[in-house]
Amino acid sequence: MSLMANLFVGQSGLQTSQNALNTTAHNMSNLDTTGYTRQQVMQSDMYYNTVARNPAAISPKQLGQGVAYSKVRQVRDQFLDQTYRRESGRSAYYTASYETMSQVETILGEMHGATFNNAMDNIQRAIDELAKTPTDSVVQGLVIQRAAAFIDSAQGVYQGLCDYQDNLNMQIEADVKKMNEYAHQLFTLNQRIVRVEAGGKETANDLRDARNQILDELGAMARISYKEDTFGNVTVQLEGHDFVSRNMVFEIGLEQDNITGFYTPFWKSDADYTIGEDGIKHYNTEGAEVFNLRATISSLANTDVGGTKAKLLARGTKRANYTDLLDENAYNRDISQSIVMNMQAEFDQLIHAVTTKINGILAGAADQKTGYLCEKVVVNGEETYQPIQLFKKKVTEGYDYNSLTGEWEYNQEDVNEKETQYTTMNLIVNPALLKEPTKLGLRRPDGKEDYQTAAKLAEAFQTDELHLNPNIRMKTNFADYYSDLVSQVANTGSALYKICETQAGTVEATCYAREQIMGVSSDEEMTNMIKFQNAYNAASRYINVVNEMLAHLLNSLAG
Repeated sequence: MSLMANLFVGQSGLQTSQNALNTTAHNMSNLDTTGYTRQQVMQSDMYYNTVARNPAAISPKQLGQGVAYSKVRQVRDQFLDQTYRRESGRSAYYTASYETMSQVETILGEMHGATFNNAMDNIQRAIDELAKTPTDSVVQGLVIQRAAAFIDSAQGVYQGLCDYQDNLNMQIEADVKKMNEYAHQLFTLNQRIVRVEAGGKETANDLRDARNQILDELGAMARISYKEDTFGNVTVQLEGHDFVSRNMVFEIGLEQDNITGFYTPFWKSDADYTIGEDGIKHYNTEGAEVFNLRATISSLANTDVGGTKAKLLARGTKRANYTDLLDENAYNRDISQSIVMNMQAEFDQLIHAVTTKINGILAGAADQKTGYLCEKVVVNGEETYQPIQLFKKKVTEGYDYNSLTGEWEYNQEDVNEKETQYTTMNLIVNPALLKEPTKLGLRRPDGKEDYQTAAKLAEAFQTDELHLNPNIRMKTNFADYYSDLVSQVANTGSALYKICETQAGTVEATCYAREQIMGVSSDEEMTNMIKFQNAYNAASRYINVVNEMLAHLLNSLAG
């Protein structure tokens, strides 16, 4: 090899070492950068010059031309990436579920002293006192007062559950908007990466880091799968549906329910729509939903992945009440997997049972002929008597309360158009009893105290006649029903907490294993820096030696 060729060998060593030093410095400067992947210099041999060939030799005689700087690669493990994104999504699912259950515990107030159980106990004790002295006006007033507190407390709990549904709804809206933003960012990054790498000379490592970070974030929100084509594009599927392709983004839409205001995420590309007079598209989301909320939750089927799905399940699709527990199949299909709807239905069932039971006992003892345990109402302009009720509906089977006259007046329009169920948010204490508690007086027209009716009212709280939900066959009384409901919340919360802990450990272990490969180690990079610096110095000294030899030869020939 000529001395001039030796200079080229030294020059390749200088250039390659300098590039390696630049890469090492880049790693060190991004030591604490989130999502950064350690970069590694790949070196290879330059072309060889063949000097001679000997058939008897293993290989021909060749002279190397130096070292080549091949590329800078990212050090990642695709299997660990997929595992991390799946497990972080599963962790987000159970974390969101646990947070929902914790919020339900807070709403019930069992951990903070202001409990619904106190209101339940108070009305029961007041009715127990009424059973002892049915005609005592003070006790009658206490019953009315405790009944009002019972309704206020129940409505506070139920409204708290409704407010939390609205809170989850806002989170779902924000999540969907963020997922669409991520999709467009991925599409843009794909285009930039393809342009940079089109010549085959450069790898867009920093752009790939940004893309991988988005995939990490997206994996925590929903179940995703992805693959990279030969051009560098990453195509993404979300919940089994195309989300980002080489040519376009499939956006997720949000259809808002007119009654509840709840959002339903759906695939715009799959949904039919009509354009209203206002020029706005109105979508039919049936069959185009992003998340299958009726699928059985299972880790084996990967249906427990994604924080957004957990929020949708926890929120549910409506404000549930006791009627949702009447059909076992409908309950298991639509209600049971929703934490908030399940709690609303079970809690409302208790309120419905207490109020209708008490009203039923009073109605059974009423005598419309004598007016005993009855109140005056006006029907078609004529006065008549109806059994008195401790609890009324805000709109009660066609009877509206007239605050000016203090009477209940018949309204046929209300019968046809307004809700008449005894649900938590539709209950009030009879305004006539609030105004005059002695109307609850249990003294018969013959002057005798009605101990029998008072005893039935007291026994109502001890009779086992309620199932917590259609999947629980054991019956219980009012007091134990609420204890069972609270225990259900506590037990489910405890189970979710343990799953969260276990899943967090899995994510942490996977993240640690991934960081061992892709993370930057300052000690390792310092070692590399010394190695490449020494290689640079050696190449420099090699060039100096060759330069001195050339100078010596030229000087000798000149002499």
